[in-house]
Amino acid sequence: MPKLITIYCKNTNEYMDIPCGTSLKELHDQLQLEMPYPVIAARVNYKVQALNFLIYKPKDIEFIDASSESGRRCYIRTLSMVMACAVRELWPACDLRIEHPISKGFYCTIRESREVAKAITPDVVAQLKARMQQIIAEDRPIMTEERQTKEVIRLFGDRKDGETTLFETLGNPYCRYYRMGDYIDYYTGALMPSTGYINLFDVEEYHGNILLRIPCRKNPNCLEERIVEDKRFGIFKEYVGWNKLLKISNVGEFNKARKNQRSVEMIKLSEALHEKKVAQIADQIANHEGGVPRFVLISGPSSSGKTTFSKRLTIQLMVNGIRPEVISMDNYFVNREDTPRDENGEWDFEHLNTLDLPLFRQHLADLLEGKTVSLPFYNFETGKREYRGETLCLEKDTVVILEGLHALNPELIPNIPREMTFKIYVSSLTTVNLDNHNWIPTSDVRLIRRIVRDYRYRGYSARETIARLESVQRGEDRWIAPFQEEADVMFNSALLFELAVLKRHAEPILDEVPKYCDEYTTAHRLKKYLSYFESISEREIPPTSFLREFVGGSSFRY
Repeated sequence: MPKLITIYCKNTNEYMDIPCGTSLKELHDQLQLEMPYPVIAARVNYKVQALNFLIYKPKDIEFIDASSESGRRCYIRTLSMVMACAVRELWPACDLRIEHPISKGFYCTIRESREVAKAITPDVVAQLKARMQQIIAEDRPIMTEERQTKEVIRLFGDRKDGETTLFETLGNPYCRYYRMGDYIDYYTGALMPSTGYINLFDVEEYHGNILLRIPCRKNPNCLEERIVEDKRFGIFKEYVGWNKLLKISNVGEFNKARKNQRSVEMIKLSEALHEKKVAQIADQIANHEGGVPRFVLISGPSSSGKTTFSKRLTIQLMVNGIRPEVISMDNYFVNREDTPRDENGEWDFEHLNTLDLPLFRQHLADLLEGKTVSLPFYNFETGKREYRGETLCLEKDTVVILEGLHALNPELIPNIPREMTFKIYVSSLTTVNLDNHNWIPTSDVRLIRRIVRDYRYRGYSARETIARLESVQRGEDRWIAPFQEEADVMFNSALLFELAVLKRHAEPILDEVPKYCDEYTTAHRLKKYLSYFESISEREIPPTSFLREFVGGSSFRY
């Protein structure tokens, strides 16, 4: 008689005795759960596991589908492996490179070598889509394997995608990878058990390469609607050019550069490129068609570096002979008890009406009339608005810099003509990829920034910050993302080396998240991303760096 173990299923809120060694798929088939969308993975003690995971000890188990963030990531990873395998089968001398998210999908190139991309024609796109559909229809099993790292390096040795570089720098004696028939690949998290689990995707031509389209976050039965993001795409092209200067395109190469004492070089060049970009934007404002605009509006999602950008832009505008005055819209938050609530009754800190719009608009009108206004200060620890005696009166040649989440929203200052404004979108738009098929979402980079900042300056634990993540993302989707392409210019606040610096600050904070809570799933994922990086010292980071806004040591006052 097989040994029985007791598990707790969160989907049914019931304890069950099951045979030791039962797979998650077998358990799911036994339960016959009714869920809105097909189950594709499970959280086992709050860690995401593939359905072929075997249960040998008592566990808490929750089955998830593609409507959850963890399930969605699992689906995309599996789809990525199918696409990479299709490329290898069609063009054996080529490698797929999944570059970055764009237009609600992923921008991909097919590389004949590191420097040469395969020409993409309608026929190439059609062949790729057909082969992916064939692989899915064959329902090929996806198996997890683990071997000594030196053996894995040998297995992946024919790749041109830098995958072995990542293995070589991790320092682990064993590495886990995935097999689909004769094709092997590496991914940072769980995949679905077989290719037949994929029911929706598309591939299209995009800016001379390929856009991999994925299911919608809100309704996985539909594809995400393709949107125009030409300015954002330009930022990505610029960032790739910057990385070429350092000859670093993935984390493995980054770690090798760090071991070769190139950390200072990476920091100095990255910071210099940032400073040059800020100066160029200041020049655009100074030479604006029709004269210098009266209002410079700076928007971006949480932890994008808006505040530091506004301070650095102020300096560059002064170099151009312009007198700037910065108004942080965060200081116009209503008192916390007056914050709007979402549909769940929770505070919606991303809502436009978190701002005291009547007071904000009145202050702008008074300033334009030459009046003196008393500026508020918002105390994040108390959740109250305060007045600390700071006043502002504009001179005739002053430019007002308005910085905040909603700065690009047309509803913010509806009575000010467009020609009197210059709009800037700031965000951490890129990050160094782990390898050709694994990327670190920029939303996770900003979350790590926010966790460090909130812990250091706002008194929030990592668990509290993560718990608000869904609300923050919902607010960004509603209040920020729709307006980003209306900006006159975008600024990418990402730094090539930032996760290697944030690692030392973030890991101890993330370690405080209890292992048996919903927030641990995200904390575990973030710690895994950080584990790929060799830590570097922040000693050489200048006091005006964007990173100083989060780790401390800035020469700016916040």
